[in-house]
Amino acid sequence: MQEIRLTPTSYIVLGLLELAGESTPYGLKQLVAASVGHFWTLQHAQLYTETERLAAAGYVTEQRESGGRRRRLYALTDRGREALVAWRDDPGSERAELREPSLLKLFFGADAGRLAEVQLPAHRQKLAEYEAIRDGMPGEVPDGPRQALDMGIRHEREFVRFWEDLAG
Repeated sequence: MQEIRLTPTSYIVLGLLELAGESTPYGLKQLVAASVGHFWTLQHAQLYTETERLAAAGYVTEQRESGGRRRRLYALTDRGREALVAWRDDPGSERAELREPSLLKLFFGADAGRLAEVQLPAHRQKLAEYEAIRDGMPGEVPDGPRQALDMGIRHEREFVRFWEDLAG
């Protein structure tokens, strides 16, 4: 088994496999879109390469379907589960990274009012989307996804306030 450096994408794959039990990379793509993709962007191709990388290092198993499209099905190994638990248990000191193109434009002199005309409805729409997810969330959803969604709602509310202030 090779030693590899685990990345945020690694932990996304491990965490989603823990939730799903097993999945194809395409299934992981769908899970990302419905969950962590709301606050963590990644290229979908990364899910294909990352599952292969994790399988080669023994963090997940890979099983190929015998017929049909011969899709690859991945599941956590004990090693993968241990890595995920250790990562979750480490509060870490990583700093948040805010990558907002509109703020970059604002910094470099873009017209705040023109930016606000576009950004304000976009953030209001995202806020409404998050609130609809929250309002339709089944009772059995664990605290973690609920808390992450709450942070997303607060984040979008703050962006709405910010752009409203700039819109004047």
